[in-house]
Amino acid sequence: MTGDGADDAAGHGLPQLLEAVLSVGTDLELPTTLQHIVDTAAELTGARYGALGVIDPEGGALSELYTSGLSQEERDRIGPLPSGASGVVGLLIRDPQPLLIHDLDADPRSSGVPEGHPETRSLLGVPILVDTEVFGNLYLSGKREGVFTEEDLAVLRILGSQAGIAIGNARLYESARQRERWIEGAAAVTTALLTGQSARDALMTVAEQARILAGASAGVVLQPTDEGGMEIVTASAPDDPGGIVGTVIAPGSPVLAQLLGGEPVFIEDSATDPRMTTRVRTRFGPSMMLPLQSGGRLIGTLALPRRRRDRPYTAAERLLASQFASQAALALVLADAQQNRERLAVYEDRDRIARDLHDLVVQRLFATEMMLESTRRRAGAGEADELLSRAVDELDSTIQEVRTAIFALQQPPAQAPTGLRGRVLAEIAGASALLGFPPSVRFRGAVDALVREPAEGRLLAALRGALAAAHRRPGVTSVEVEVDATVRLPDGRAGVRLTVTDDGRREDGGAGGTPVVWEAPR
Repeated sequence: MTGDGADDAAGHGLPQLLEAVLSVGTDLELPTTLQHIVDTAAELTGARYGALGVIDPEGGALSELYTSGLSQEERDRIGPLPSGASGVVGLLIRDPQPLLIHDLDADPRSSGVPEGHPETRSLLGVPILVDTEVFGNLYLSGKREGVFTEEDLAVLRILGSQAGIAIGNARLYESARQRERWIEGAAAVTTALLTGQSARDALMTVAEQARILAGASAGVVLQPTDEGGMEIVTASAPDDPGGIVGTVIAPGSPVLAQLLGGEPVFIEDSATDPRMTTRVRTRFGPSMMLPLQSGGRLIGTLALPRRRRDRPYTAAERLLASQFASQAALALVLADAQQNRERLAVYEDRDRIARDLHDLVVQRLFATEMMLESTRRRAGAGEADELLSRAVDELDSTIQEVRTAIFALQQPPAQAPTGLRGRVLAEIAGASALLGFPPSVRFRGAVDALVREPAEGRLLAALRGALAAAHRRPGVTSVEVEVDATVRLPDGRAGVRLTVTDDGRREDGGAGGTPVVWEAPR
């Protein structure tokens, strides 16, 4: 192209080039900016196909590819991204200089096009520099009319230069937005954990928030096992969480030493990495495994796997996720400490109530019982004697009930009961949910000291059966349970007796259930 023809072409192309240069930097979203760049380059040069390859700064290969002129079906036929180890794609990665090839088949540097790629002969390529770093390369092929010229290459170089500035701005914006999202996510996790969630809910909050922030396929929390491995205890996965929870990394796994040592592990492809040994690894691709530790205490590991063939995590994403994991671990420790403080406050309050009941209520009731007993003896036989005897019995029952309440208050709620008294109370508490009301219970004698196995186990079995029978009987509104360790059996041996009485209807239709009495040597 010479003389007036060249000037005419330049004159027609300059306004379009200026408009393209100005429009390239109008969007701050990086993916949108990259797609706009490759579309604009193809339109300016009359190319059928365009591609913008983003270079992984760590691996030196292409990590992402934005295309123009190719349908999704054509992209799928081409297959995975080129490695860049050979061909003109690798040439621009190894030597980032502008490239103009008129005939790819004849050029010795070309290794041909991938299978499924549309036929093309000519190619333009320029590197995209962000500051002094090679961000990626811009490729154009298949000139619609004629062949690519030096003028096309000059236009592409100008566009590539402007693209570097636009990409730099978009990356800064994206980095700021990404950091802001992770900071907000960490703050949300801290706030949620300090509201008093259970340990299971707290771990799920961490896993789910991290999954959303990282754009991962799953958010998984692993914790050390007694056998020396690690087990997945929580999983947030919107697609298919089934089969993930309960998966165990067995002792001896290559990554286990790093995880138990609190070191992060970064995986390029979970399905093919030999260090990964779990049965669910085939579902996932790139993955991060980050320690949840604070103050030298290892709580567990946060794993964030992506789907197969998803883009790998960038260095910035790894750093932000690691910082999130540290913040989440600290929040978990603080939440645990807060729950311990609240639990201690409850225990102290329960202990105070138990002391007040013992020191004030029980002693006053006992003193009243003694006064009534003395009055009954002075009153002699008659109606007053009967009334006083009933009052004494009621006070004695009340004292037993209060002592039972004192014992229950002194038992930590989360602690498994050890003695017979505690195990009986646990059975009573379980039956309350079925009956709809709490049965009353009283103990006679030092049941924990006097009753031992096998009598203890048989008594508890009889108690369960009696409570189940009361639940099935119609019209039951109250149940009374008594465990007496002071009885003497007919053969003279010391024994223990269980009596369970309810107010339900009997089989013969009468009111008041038949008492269940069980006794055995203790």
